[in-house]
Amino acid sequence: MSTTAKIDKPFTRALLAGALAGTTVDLSLYPIDTLKTRLQSSTGFTRSGGFRGIYAGVGSCLIGSAPGAALFFVTYEATKSYFPTHAASAQIHSQWTEPLTHMLAASLGEIAACMVRVPTEVVKQRAQAMQYPSSLSALRAILSQRATIGLSGIWSELYRGWSVTVMREVPFTMIQFPLWEALKEWRRRSTGKEGIKAIESAGFGSVAGAVAAGVTTPLDVLKTRMMLARDKRRVGVLLREILRESGWREFFKGIGPRVVWISAGGAVFLGSYQWAYNELGGM
Repeated sequence: MSTTAKIDKPFTRALLAGALAGTTVDLSLYPIDTLKTRLQSSTGFTRSGGFRGIYAGVGSCLIGSAPGAALFFVTYEATKSYFPTHAASAQIHSQWTEPLTHMLAASLGEIAACMVRVPTEVVKQRAQAMQYPSSLSALRAILSQRATIGLSGIWSELYRGWSVTVMREVPFTMIQFPLWEALKEWRRRSTGKEGIKAIESAGFGSVAGAVAAGVTTPLDVLKTRMMLARDKRRVGVLLREILRESGWREFFKGIGPRVVWISAGGAVFLGSYQWAYNELGGM
């Protein structure tokens, strides 16, 4: 019998389960994320560090993982519970109501999470690409520019790549989470049980993550190049530059590590989330 304290409020369950899931997945799969970033770097894999220092930048990951994932799941669960209730009261009944709700909930969750994720990604990826020896030195380098670019410039630098990150994360999550939810619902119907086990959620999360990762790899390459660029670049300008210099195949660099990483990440992230949510009193 479980001795874990039960928590009645779904908001608090989502907050704690999300924080645990985010930290678990980011730390366990960090080396693969580093290799993917170096493959996508414009300076090339070897010059960006190769297989050396694969935990470079892990400090910013430790700081940003828990709050980012917690923000996502709090927003996701709140939106998911809000809209079906109002759709029912407005007598809106459609086979698309549930998947569209999941798409909207996941999209809003990602936008909320990006408030934390983007600054930590900027710092982390610069350390991963060996532009700086650590995430702390990368952050100091950004903050040291205050005298020349001011506080607004610092803010802009920390949130460099915000637009392209949201452009990547929203399509990704609109594929992953409705697919994950659909697979869970299929499992409930096939077993006749209301609850979903953590191991089942992990398997469905792995499948959904792999599909979403493959489809959104070009956006991930664009985001990585924008965050690693020495000077701030517009998305359109950078897109045309990559196409002109390297061709469309450049946008699929790192697709192998990305699919493997996110497939494994989907299993760890959504499996650990389901486990924590179940243990804390959810189903």
